[in-house]
Amino acid sequence: MATVLYITAHPHDESQSYSMAVGNAFIQAYREANQNDEVIRLDLYRENIPHIDADVFSGWGKLRSGSEFNQLSAEEKAKVGRLSELTDQFVAADKYVFVTPMWNFSFPPIMKAYIDSICTAGKTFRYTEQGPVGLLTDKKALHIQARGGIYSEGPAADVEMGHRYLGIIMNFFGVPSFEGIFIEGHNQFPDRAQSIKEEAIARAREMAKTF
Repeated sequence: MATVLYITAHPHDESQSYSMAVGNAFIQAYREANQNDEVIRLDLYRENIPHIDADVFSGWGKLRSGSEFNQLSAEEKAKVGRLSELTDQFVAADKYVFVTPMWNFSFPPIMKAYIDSICTAGKTFRYTEQGPVGLLTDKKALHIQARGGIYSEGPAADVEMGHRYLGIIMNFFGVPSFEGIFIEGHNQFPDRAQSIKEEAIARAREMAKTF
């Protein structure tokens, strides 16, 4: 049995969001094909995702200096403890599905806050004399991203930074397989928006069978 962490970063549900609609189709098809696997849904807009702030740095500094966790302030314990929970949950999963829209060439800021929370030395990567080494070498990941324009090719390809960033992070963690399903052009070609969405849903359902 495998554990899939289904991570969404969109304020809307599948009735209003193309990325969420395709993500929902993917995870439903995945469940049908892998009935013994566990799917954990992580809606970043509904979760407590602490930003790395002064309390976090202070708490980490105290722990590095030898303080016990219960010696941290209430704010430090709440934030540092939650960051540790998120990292442990990520490490424990076998597969990751990220679902985001493209916002301003990247993704919603809550996704960046989540990525910051799981970039933890000793858990998702470690430092060596030769540089950092990823520790998640037996995982696989997928990014489902809706883009109003065309960014997979052509002149706009160089400015897409959401999927590219997640790919860099997955490589940093040592994840050997990172794929993408893109729903793109529905704002640029509104007359084709429905067919673009339906084609992406079909691709997602097919990919779910082998993910």
